[in-house]
Amino acid sequence: MDVRLKRAYEAPAVSDGYRVLVDRLWPRGVRSQDARLDEWARELAPSAELRRWFGHDPDRFEQFRLRYTAELAAREKKLRELRRRAREGRLTLVYAAHDSEHNDAVVLAEILRSGRRAR
Repeated sequence: MDVRLKRAYEAPAVSDGYRVLVDRLWPRGVRSQDARLDEWARELAPSAELRRWFGHDPDRFEQFRLRYTAELAAREKKLRELRRRAREGRLTLVYAAHDSEHNDAVVLAEILRSGRRAR
């Protein structure tokens, strides 16, 4: 299974495979034609309440991971679809956060790679 992560501000590449924006909000300053996305999966983004609570604070990341995973449990159908895409070829999760280690795409990629159900 090939799941990669890439910031929305990095140039798209053919090697990215299927590109999915996983943020609820469109990345500032990125034009849609420049993003070259195959899909915008807003429904996989953390809830607005969870996003505000987290505030990209690395000290809250482990608790964020638990809460976000619980939210994703209701999106199992979409997770199965993305796992299928990742088995068939490269899947790149596109995100806008500055912190490449503490964001929702990191958690989502872990769940997809593990093959386990979100809970």
